[in-house]
Amino acid sequence: MEHLTLHHKFIHHKCCVLIPTYNNAASIAEVINGVLEYTSNIVIVNDGSTDKTAAILEEYPDLLVVKHPKNMGKGMALRTGFKAAFEKGYKYAISIDSDGQHYPDDLHLFIDEIEQHPNAIIIGARNMDQPNVPGKSTFGNRASSFWFWVVTGIKLSDTQSGYRLYPLSPINSIHFITRKYEFEIEVMVRSFWNGVDVRSIPIKVFYPPAEERVTHFRPFKDVTRITLLNIVFVLSAAFWFTPIRLIKNFSFKDSKKKLHAHTIGSPDSVLKKSLSMGFGVFMGITPFWGYQIWLAIGLAHLLKLNKVIVAIFSNISIPPLIPFILYGSYYLGAVLLNKPTELIFSTDLSLSDVWNYLYPYLYGSFILAILSGLSVFLLSYGGLAIAAKFSNKK
Repeated sequence: MEHLTLHHKFIHHKCCVLIPTYNNAASIAEVINGVLEYTSNIVIVNDGSTDKTAAILEEYPDLLVVKHPKNMGKGMALRTGFKAAFEKGYKYAISIDSDGQHYPDDLHLFIDEIEQHPNAIIIGARNMDQPNVPGKSTFGNRASSFWFWVVTGIKLSDTQSGYRLYPLSPINSIHFITRKYEFEIEVMVRSFWNGVDVRSIPIKVFYPPAEERVTHFRPFKDVTRITLLNIVFVLSAAFWFTPIRLIKNFSFKDSKKKLHAHTIGSPDSVLKKSLSMGFGVFMGITPFWGYQIWLAIGLAHLLKLNKVIVAIFSNISIPPLIPFILYGSYYLGAVLLNKPTELIFSTDLSLSDVWNYLYPYLYGSFILAILSGLSVFLLSYGGLAIAAKFSNKK
């Protein structure tokens, strides 16, 4: 009865299961048979397999099978599958890998999400801490999740899972540029920028022992592609999509509420808020001009500090204060290094002269950053602690 109910839900929501495959003859039949227990709405893309995959697929004449004449990459297989499914009249597609890593009995989790979030990409988040998960996969997934958060503001525990639900109408309206594994990053980011929500749900996953594992992921080439794509997305987000989105959605009243909710009004402890203020000031004074805020936010994420507070306080290096910070850094460094504190402005400075000024400045800037950050931390901690006591008494 459970399977019958799920079967009808696939029909009701016009949803299919999309299986891209390349040289997975050892597992493809088991995957297809597993999915058939829940639905016959299946689209298979044979991405130029050279093993017995084609012969195995001939045993399923009632299923929609699309074939690439040569291997074009997982991303292109998914794109072909999206188009074929959409033309067939499906509104949603659940992609599942053909290597047997995913469990078909998790399909109901995705179908249930359609009713709650009809315009969202749903990522099946794997437990990456279980045995047999390759260390490089865990590291790559964390790096990918971090950069996805940078360009979208969405925190996901797993951005590389191939078990996903896609709403086909908005997906097929986007012109994608990637063809390999990096497509699974592009489709999430580009879809989000086009108004599609991106969410995740926990799923089961099976990782066979290393000696039995079949993968077509090429570490150097594919990691390079993903890295270059992330660089493009970070630049695009910083200089175009994020500013445009902020302008469109700007409301002074709402912004004031959100700012308070993410800073003083956040549930973070007094210690965490104070550390975030002090760290922000520290990063704002360090001599990483042009990169201070980005470094501050990145490090705040790693240190689990309040990123909004850190970003605000790192802006201590605003134009009116820059001359004081520069001279204060140089003066402090010169005094501590027993160097002349006078600045001589001349067009005839040699490289040696430049270094004589630069070295005290660099030395002094870090000392000033530490002292200023520590001072702000102590002052803010004391002030917030007192304010919290008065608030509790009320």
